[in-house]
Amino acid sequence: MSLPPRASEEAAALPEGGEPQAAAAASPRRSGAPPLLPARRLSGPMPWVIAILIALVVIAAAGGLALKNLAAGARAELASALSVQVIEPNPELRAARSAEAVRLLTRIEGVRAVRPVSEAELVALLEPWLGAGATSGEVPIPALIDVELAGPASAAAIARIEAALARSIPGARVDAQAAWLAPVYDALAALQWLALGLIALVALAAIAAVWLAARSAFGGARETVEIMHLLGASDRQIIAVFLRAVRSEALLGAGLGGVIGAAAVWLLGRQFAALDSGMGAGGGLMPADWLVIAAIPLAGVALALVTARITIALALKDML
Repeated sequence: MSLPPRASEEAAALPEGGEPQAAAAASPRRSGAPPLLPARRLSGPMPWVIAILIALVVIAAAGGLALKNLAAGARAELASALSVQVIEPNPELRAARSAEAVRLLTRIEGVRAVRPVSEAELVALLEPWLGAGATSGEVPIPALIDVELAGPASAAAIARIEAALARSIPGARVDAQAAWLAPVYDALAALQWLALGLIALVALAAIAAVWLAARSAFGGARETVEIMHLLGASDRQIIAVFLRAVRSEALLGAGLGGVIGAAAVWLLGRQFAALDSGMGAGGGLMPADWLVIAAIPLAGVALALVTARITIALALKDML
């Protein structure tokens, strides 16, 4: 059986007296002979597609990690915080009951610190919502006392403090500050799940892109693959040839995407740090978070190689 011209070139590349399988694995060629798979590098679309997808995953992962740190920091800061409200329309009686509440709170076991909130602070907090009504005196503003416990603000601790105040301070109300932020915690958790879902979707998109690229490369080199089979190359050796091309393009794309994503995360971090807000300051990335982000490009390369290996193996199976 006569071989086509390309087969003749591959056959000529075999070393005299050498094994066909070893020659196919090493793929030696004459000077100036074209490679089995052309190394397109950045001229092909796959590195750019992988770079875009890796950058998106890096940004989404950084956002999810920052939200996790923000929620954890807020929970830790407010886990032992309580607020005591003294509700009384009469300003003089309200001030006297507030002072009595501070005295009682400092004597309760397990209370670490007590701080009455000044009327000026309360007015500043309520003025954006009540407008002029916050200073007119028409709206009765309860006295507010911040309490920090030595342990977590559990339901039992709240009940014990309420019982101690109820005997002398009628109308006193005790609330855990963490309970006020429960809707915020739920929103942060929803955003973290959204970031995880985005990462999953981008991973599926990357798998689809590598699958299409590998199928296209295999279809374009189908005749070469048949010749390699005739020369005695095994499926494992043929897959290795394709994986070398996929690995080089995946490394280029993942490296570029990782740099772009990390630069975007760094710039966004500087912008949020400039806000200098109390709650937002706890959303920074820890060293362990940066290690997770640094592992994303490597995971992208591994995913591309696994996808390409499975795709080429299935394509070779269909040829038989």
